[in-house]
Parts: sequence; C-alpha cells; structure tokens
Amino acid sequence: MIRVVKIGGHVLDDDAQLRAFCHDFAALEGPKVLVHGGGAFASRLQRALGMEPVKIAGRRVTDEATLQVVTMACAGWGNKQIVSLLQAEGCPAAGFSGCDANLIRARRRAPLEIDGKLVDFGAVGDVTPASVNVPVLQALIGQGLVPVLSPINHDGEGQLLNTNADTVAASVAAALGAELTLCFEKDGVLSDAEDPGSVIPRISQADFAALKAAGTVSDGMLPKLENAFKALRQGATGVVIKNAARLLSPSGTLLVL
Repeated sequence: MIRVVKIGGHVLDDDAQLRAFCHDFAALEGPKVLVHGGGAFASRLQRALGMEPVKIAGRRVTDEATLQVVTMACAGWGNKQIVSLLQAEGCPAAGFSGCDANLIRARRRAPLEIDGKLVDFGAVGDVTPASVNVPVLQALIGQGLVPVLSPINHDGEGQLLNTNADTVAASVAAALGAELTLCFEKDGVLSDAEDPGSVIPRISQADFAALKAAGTVSDGMLPKLENAFKALRQGATGVVIKNAARLLSPSGTLLVL
C-alpha cells in the first residue's frame, strides 16, 4: 500500500521540527510520496521583495510576480531543502513540480463570486485525481524513489499554476488508491481551537456537516477537511489528520465516509 503524506503549516518554517519530521518520514516503511506546501515562506519572501501578499477568503491571489516568488519558494528552496534533509536520512527522495515529467496537469481556476464580487485569483490551478500522471508516478516509486511534490503545477500549454497543497495531496492519494496522512502543527481536528487536548478522534461526513454548521470547524480547517473527504470519495483508502511530530504514532483524527 502506498502512503501519501502532506506536510505544511508552521512545521515547514521551523528547522528543528522539519528535521525531526524528515527523520520520521524516512523511517516509514513501504512506498510513499511526500507533498509539501510553503505558503508562509512564500509570503515572507514576497515581503522581503517589497510585495504584499494578497489573500481573499484564505486563498492567495497569484499574479505573475507572485507566481514567480511562489515558484521560487516552493519548487525551489522549499522542495530542495526537504529533499536534502531526506537524503541525509538515507531516504532516496527526488523533488518534482507538476510540470516535471508532466506529473500533474492543472486547470486554471475560473473567476469565483465571493461576497457578491467576481474574483480572479490569477495563476491558480485546480487539480483532480485525473490530473495526476499515475503511470509516471508509479514508475518513479517502482524504481525505489520517494517523490517529493511541490504545489507548483502546469496547464500543459506553458503556464505554471499555483495549487493548494492539500488539494494536490488529496488528488494524488485518490489517484494512487493510497492512504493519506495530513500533517501540521496540531494533534488533529480540535473541538476547541484554544484547547490542544480537545482532539476529535473520528469524524464522519455527517459529523463534519454538523461541526461546520455549529462553527466548531472553521477557517483553514474547512478546506482541509473538504479536500480530505473528497479524497476518500474519489479513491483514497484512508485519511488521518495529525501532528507532524507524531507521524509514527497511532494518533490524530481519522476520517471516514
């Protein structure tokens, strides 16, 4: 069974946490794929270059200049830093973006109506399991490599596109029929955002609807859970949301249909 692990959040911005995660990820047995984000680093790099990140409804607006910065941050420094740390742990990691070997082909997002206004997010790409080049990905894994995927994809016509890393991970897991583990800095989905011990051990689709209606789950956790349940419906064999520091332990929030 292939395992797809996604790493994001503040873990990517903390050298000690990232090194510890890479140590644990390298210890995972069996075929595996790592998907990573890098939005926080991209935002810092934008500001260092005199640009102010623009987000609407939690989504980054990606004009041409922003796309260049996000590509440098995610497909460049972020991807290669993770690959080098994994290599140091003896893990045969190889870094890719979606345009490499045509691994993931995205579709540019159409303008969306948000709060009564039509918003064009620019060079942002949406992906599905059908976007994933399964034969090439399986061939890489079959050669004993561990693909490390950045969230930078392409449209097949020469345009790079910035994609939400959770969506990439969910689509890859569904396409491969893999187990999906979403890692970040919390121990799982919390019933009280202020109480780190209030982890909900199991959430069904019906539970999710109720939690969303009650406002228990909100903000950035909403798209994470929506992507996770979509992955289950589309072919992923299981989904767990957990703390990156507890990758090797049976912990976190299990999602079920």
